Amino acid sequence: MGINSVFIKNNEPVSLLRYWTTRYLLTLVIGLLIIGAVSAYWIKYAAIEKQIEVTRLFAEEVADRVVDDVGNILVGEKLHQVLDNRRKFMGVDRNLILFIEDVKGKVVYSRPTKLPPPLQQAAPELLKQADMRDKVRHPSGETLYVIRKNLEFNDRIIGEVILLFPETDIKVGKEEIQYLVIMLGSLGVLGWAVIYFHARKLSEPIQNVVMSARQIVEGNYDVLLNKTIKEKEIHELVHTFAEMADRLRQLESMRTELLAGVTHELKTPVTSISGLIQAINDEVVSGEEQKEFLEICLKETKRLQKMVEDLLDFNSFAVGAITVCQEEQNVNKLVREIASQWQIVNDLGHVTFTVGVLDKQTMIYVDPGRVQQILINLLNNAKQAVGGKGSIALTLYETDTDLRIDVKDDGPGIPAKEQPLVFERFFRGSNKKDKVRGLGLGLSYSRMMAKALGGDLLLANSTSEGSVFTLILPMRKEQSEEIA
Repeated sequence: MGINSVFIKNNEPVSLLRYWTTRYLLTLVIGLLIIGAVSAYWIKYAAIEKQIEVTRLFAEEVADRVVDDVGNILVGEKLHQVLDNRRKFMGVDRNLILFIEDVKGKVVYSRPTKLPPPLQQAAPELLKQADMRDKVRHPSGETLYVIRKNLEFNDRIIGEVILLFPETDIKVGKEEIQYLVIMLGSLGVLGWAVIYFHARKLSEPIQNVVMSARQIVEGNYDVLLNKTIKEKEIHELVHTFAEMADRLRQLESMRTELLAGVTHELKTPVTSISGLIQAINDEVVSGEEQKEFLEICLKETKRLQKMVEDLLDFNSFAVGAITVCQEEQNVNKLVREIASQWQIVNDLGHVTFTVGVLDKQTMIYVDPGRVQQILINLLNNAKQAVGGKGSIALTLYETDTDLRIDVKDDGPGIPAKEQPLVFERFFRGSNKKDKVRGLGLGLSYSRMMAKALGGDLLLANSTSEGSVFTLILPMRKEQSEEIA
C-alpha cells in the first residue's frame, strides 16, 4: 500500500497542455542554444575573414608604397605617417605589427619601431614561423594571424611585408549580436506561442471526452460532444466515444428493461403455479379440473425451466463455450428435414410455408443440430411476425464463397431504429413486448452459434412488406452432382 502510494505520488500525471508545452519549450530552448552557438561561431568566422581581407589589402598598399621606381625599398619617417593614415582609413586595428624584410630576410622596418622586450626577443622566431604558418603564438600566449605580401620589382622578389594582428583585436559587430539575440528570442516566443495554442486546441476535445466519461461513470449517458473537429485522429476519438456513449445508453436501457422483463416473465409462471397448487391443496377443484390444473402447472414449470436454461446457456455462449460437432451433411436434405419437422410441430393455419433448395446435391461439413436451432428460431420469429395469416419462405442458395439460407416473411417488418439492435442480448422489439413472452435471447443465441460454425447471421432486409434473415454457412467441402 505504501509503495503504491509513493509510486502514484511521484508519478502524478500532468495536463496535456502543460506536458507538451513544457517539453516543447525545453526542446526549443536547446535547439535555439545550438542555433545560437552555430550562428555565433559563423559570425566570428565571418569577422575573422573580413579582418584578414582588410589586412591583406593593407599589406598590398604597403607593398606598393615601399618599392620605388628603380626597385629600392624605401623606409623612413615619412613612411610612418603614410602607413598610419592608410591604416586609419582602412580601419586596420592599431595593435597591428608590421615587419618589412629584404630579400635576404633582414628586417629593414618594423612598426611599432620599438617592440616590447618579450616580443623583440621572440621576433626572429615569430618571423621564422610566419614564413610557414598562417597563425603564430605570441610570447604571452596570444594567437597572432599572419598576412604576407611579397615585394616585387620587374617580376623579381626583392623583399616581403609581414603583418601580424592578435586574435583579440577581431571585434564582432554589436548590431550583428543584437540581431542574433532578437532573432532567437523572437523564434523562442513564436515557437512557444505556437505549441501552446496548438496544444490547448488539441487538449480541449480530449478534456471534453474526459468530462463526458466522468458523466457516464456517474450514470449520465446523455453527453454532448463537438464532432466538428478537423484532426482525423481526434475526430475519430470523439466520434467513437460518442457512439460508445450512445451504445452504453442503449445497453443501460435494455438492462433496465431486462430486469423488469425477467422479473415479470419469471414471476408470472411462479404466481400461476403457486395459485393452481394452492387451489388443488385446498381442494377447491377435484376430478378432471384437478388434472387440468396439474397439466397447466406442468406446462408452466417447463416454460419456467426453459427460461432458466436460456439464461444459463447464454452465460456459456457469451464466454465462447459453444460446442460444435461438425459432420458431412447433404445440405438439401438437412434443410428439408428441418422444415418438415418445424411444419409438423407448428399449426400454421392460414400461413403459407414454402421451401426452396439447390438444384444439385451439395455436401458440406456442418453441425446439423446447431443449424436446426438457428433455423427453428428464425422460423418461429417469422411465424410470430406474420400472425395468423401470411407467408413464410425458407430458401437455400449458394454464392461464389458460401452457402446461404434465407428465412423470409411478409409481416409488418422491424422499425428502422430497432434494426441495429435485433441481435443485442435481451433486446425485445416494440411489436413483441406486449404479445410474446420471452427473454429476448433467441437472435443473440443464433448469431453466436452461426459464428461458431464459421459463418454469420444477418438481417438482410426489413421493410413494411416483410423481413429477411440470412444464415451464412462456409462451403468447406463440396461434392455435387446434377439432379436428373
